[in-house]
Amino acid sequence: MAVVNILNVQSPLKAFLEGTSLEVMPRTAAKISDFKPLLAPGSRVYIAHIEGTPIEDMVATAKRLSADGFAVMPHFPARIIADEAVLEDWIKRYAGEAGVAEALVLAGGVAKPVGRFDSSIQLLDTGLFEKHGFKRLHVAGHPEGNADIDPDGSTTRVDDAIMWKQAYAEKTGTKMALATQFVFDAKPMIAWADRLAARGVTMPIHAGVAGPAKLQTLIKYAIACGVGPSLGVLQKRAKDLTKLLKPFEPTEVLTALAEHKVANPDSLIAQAHVFPLGGIQASADWISGATR
Repeated sequence: MAVVNILNVQSPLKAFLEGTSLEVMPRTAAKISDFKPLLAPGSRVYIAHIEGTPIEDMVATAKRLSADGFAVMPHFPARIIADEAVLEDWIKRYAGEAGVAEALVLAGGVAKPVGRFDSSIQLLDTGLFEKHGFKRLHVAGHPEGNADIDPDGSTTRVDDAIMWKQAYAEKTGTKMALATQFVFDAKPMIAWADRLAARGVTMPIHAGVAGPAKLQTLIKYAIACGVGPSLGVLQKRAKDLTKLLKPFEPTEVLTALAEHKVANPDSLIAQAHVFPLGGIQASADWISGATR
């Protein structure tokens, strides 16, 4: 009988967290003097572009993180990009000044577009990312639907958009993934991944979760970002006074996703993406502790 050394068997959670990405903004990144002790070498760092943030600040943050050896993925929110000239200028700045060759392309949360772009599909359809050598493009995923895109409560338009992006990836040879909105329950994420796979989607899913934060903070962000049924996990926790003052950690939801991946290795769910709603340091510390 073979003897397994259980000390050498990697836990599902630890394996799932390999390659975990983190999201920052220029103003939050500026508070961190050195990212190298916080994140694993080569980690992907998304840079969120909030309306009103100067492109100069975005590019400077990208340049700093790229110089530190991280894979930098800036946001390109369609609704704050006025036209093709601005889009091309941003792409050229990131590539030329920061050595960036990947991006998260999304519609963005602005209600009224500043120009003609309204969706990530319109940005992709310009061909400018391929023109300037961007080899990896991620797009947003909504496991619990998106009321802004499908106000009737269905997932028709969201699903159609994913199928368009799947075809785009196949046509252009671009490496694409679905970086999702954060959830607090694994079940909607798993059901969504299974549904996409049944439709022929092959793009891997980078499952979004919120990093450690106060419960009140997470509920505020969840409501603002339109998080769906999994919000009930937080609301249930809020009723338990013994847990109310303790930071909420993503351990439970990520463990469930990790165990699902072990049981279903062909699942589209590939890895985790952390939104550091309680601060970059807290999220980095949690990732480090969970991967030891």
